Amino acid sequence: MDANNNNINDQTELRARGNWNELKGQAKQKWGNLTDDDLTYNEGEQDEWFGRLQHKTGDAIDDIKAWFHRTF
Repeated sequence: MDANNNNINDQTELRARGNWNELKGQAKQKWGNLTDDDLTYNEGEQDEWFGRLQHKTGDAIDDIKAWFHRTF
């Protein structure tokens, strides 16, 4: 079923959202000063998002990307 008409099966979307919520929780544990707002990702704004995370955490963007890659 596709209740919100986004061409993604609802079960797949729920699993992906659950995985993302779990990953956000892990990121907040690693970098205690991150909030849900910091981890809100908007389509097409990847560079700005990583820049905000870099500013907030003090880590290099490559290190942040590597952590997400390893963790996810």
